[in-house]
Amino acid sequence: MAYADISTDVAPEYGLSVDTATGDELYRIGLFYSEGVECEKDLIAAHKWFNLAVMKGSEEAKICRQEMSDLLSTEELRSALQAARDWFRLAN
Repeated sequence: MAYADISTDVAPEYGLSVDTATGDELYRIGLFYSEGVECEKDLIAAHKWFNLAVMKGSEEAKICRQEMSDLLSTEELRSALQAARDWFRLAN
């Protein structure tokens, strides 16, 4: 599934909502997108999910988020950060 197909309030392909998702669950989604497991490989989406995982307390996601940052252009990074902010804001 391409990044553009992901809703901002849930990750429907994994049954997660912004209110109930854990850092570990979000980290796993980031891993899936970074490797193209059960979805299309998408580094922008991977960064988004790793960033959200960090915000929910995942220490492992910090390293992966940095790796994604190193691979993305400035514009791609802005897009990933905005998508993470939009998704996380729904819980607040």
